[in-house]
Amino acid sequence: MIFIVEQLMLFISTALSYLSTLFSPHPRQCHDLTLIIHQTNAPPNQVYEAAQIYLPTIDLINPSTRTIQVSKTPRQETVKVAINSGEQIADTFEDINLNWLYVVQTFPSGQVTRRFELNFHKKHKDKVLTSYLRHVVTRAEAIKKEEKILKLRSVNSPSRVDLEHPATFETIAMEPDLKTKIVKDLDRFVRRREFYKKVGKAWKRGYLLYGPPGTGKSSLIAAMANHLKFDVYELELDGICSDSQLKRVLLSTKNRSILVIEDIDCTVRDMQNRKSEQPTFTLSGLLNFMDGLWSSCGDERIIVFTTNHKDRLDPALLRPGRIDVHIYMGYCTPSGFKVLASNYLGIPDLDGHSLYGEIVGLLESTKVTPAEICEELLKTNDEDDDEDADALLERLVDFFKLKKLEGDKPEIEEAKKQKMDVDVNNINIFKRETEEERRQEINVKVNDDIENKRW
Repeated sequence: MIFIVEQLMLFISTALSYLSTLFSPHPRQCHDLTLIIHQTNAPPNQVYEAAQIYLPTIDLINPSTRTIQVSKTPRQETVKVAINSGEQIADTFEDINLNWLYVVQTFPSGQVTRRFELNFHKKHKDKVLTSYLRHVVTRAEAIKKEEKILKLRSVNSPSRVDLEHPATFETIAMEPDLKTKIVKDLDRFVRRREFYKKVGKAWKRGYLLYGPPGTGKSSLIAAMANHLKFDVYELELDGICSDSQLKRVLLSTKNRSILVIEDIDCTVRDMQNRKSEQPTFTLSGLLNFMDGLWSSCGDERIIVFTTNHKDRLDPALLRPGRIDVHIYMGYCTPSGFKVLASNYLGIPDLDGHSLYGEIVGLLESTKVTPAEICEELLKTNDEDDDEDADALLERLVDFFKLKKLEGDKPEIEEAKKQKMDVDVNNINIFKRETEEERRQEINVKVNDDIENKRW
């Protein structure tokens, strides 16, 4: 009985929907064609989901509009608009007039169905089914990417948090040429889906970030994620007990994501120091899995390794195909300092500043990381919280000089040690030469005595 009632209600709803279109500003004609786009869950209807995202970006206000939905979460910057059931939206594509109708039906059993009805002239059927719907899907994907809230996940646990790291390629302290190369490499990677398929290569890319601590490796990963709108997965290899467990956690990662394995040199060393009787995974297991199943079961995967000591890594990890791009993250350079000065002090151009020449000289002769400079820039004078930029730069110059002295100390001590070693060697040589001369003198005297006795 319920089934009959639901079918009757479906018929009435469809009839009312059709009648409403006859009296709308865009009534349907006999030469029109209507596409029915239902919401489905398994698998999801990509066209329906795309229409949900795309249509609110069109001007929703027209003479027939009665209601629209608006909402905003604390994390959203703008108000979001959605369509109510029964509302119509007009769109235009390459001189084709199209009309969308959104229909929501609720049945006595509690079942709810949702659909879009797309109406247009029959003669445009081929162009709508190909070009227009492809345009809707493509535009929806771009909108979703722009509005995506990035997630930071741990592969070892189900927990996840919003990734709200503010780092971008404009704000990180790196050489401009290096930043440009990285951005171009990332952009080229994400647009080469068909190329990877054509050459039979997994759509993945590996990066190695290496250099001293505090040089911005984590900030670069965040900038990469923000640029690509990729989620970030952190993999802690210390918590992995076997190759099979590693396989399970890696298969849980999604497409369009960055997998991060930090301090890979320390992790490998810890793996080697584990007790042999414990079931452990191996580096070869990780590498083989990266090359095999994990590489081929997903799209747009980026894996990033970080290390403070590249020279300690197994050469097998560094071979092409596993790590494609090696990026050295070094100490702060004058170009990197300009970025920090702009970010923290609001100084867009340091070239003309009276202290810039001295700062450049100190940076070129001092090992100081961007993290150390940022820490100094965040400090303020205890007596003056509104310390101006010039005063901060003067304080930074003093800080650089102190760092230079600290850096020179080991070299001075080494020079002293070498000088002492040289002095000791000279003394020893002098002693040996003196003893040799004495022996020769004694030998000569003995020989003279023998000769005199003969005479």
